[in-house]
Amino acid sequence: MRAQVVPSAVGPGAYVAVGGGASGFQAVYGQRDLAGGLIYVDVHPQWRIGFEGEARFLRYHTSEEVTESNYLGGIRVLVFRSHNVGLYTKFLTGMGKITLPFGDAHGSFLAYAPGAGLDVALNHYVTLRAIDFEYQHWPQFPYGSFSPYGISTGIRVRVTPMAFVPQSVRKRSLHTHSAARAADGNGQD
Repeated sequence: MRAQVVPSAVGPGAYVAVGGGASGFQAVYGQRDLAGGLIYVDVHPQWRIGFEGEARFLRYHTSEEVTESNYLGGIRVLVFRSHNVGLYTKFLTGMGKITLPFGDAHGSFLAYAPGAGLDVALNHYVTLRAIDFEYQHWPQFPYGSFSPYGISTGIRVRVTPMAFVPQSVRKRSLHTHSAARAADGNGQD
């Protein structure tokens, strides 16, 4: 008699998701609180480790026309997952852009940003980004170290199918159960 063993634990599989949301950041330049929109893409070739790219546009709640934008990408790691809740960390690098008061000066600078967040899956395709914290550092800012920080929230939608148990495992499981029933001789459910 031959038998196959179904893995005791599997991840939810690979996926690509796109999302959007709102951000609130403390802009260190002038001690301003800025708000704006965010779009992001998560690409996970395997369920625990993936890549995130984001673009944030902080244009609201600004005085003296100070604005910030950033375009960042990097690694995203799922640290903990339980049912529909996932805790992740990330480390992103890219470009930060700032427009100084009244549009008198502007510039683009290297930025890197460690961060962490909490996702809540609403169903198999839609996930609520309950909270995402990011601490950015712009080491080349000409007026000294510049380190804005803030939070974001939003919704993302998976654009590729993902099964909580990969299809290859389901097929093996079905095949194993069918073979076991045939070996027992009843072949019926």
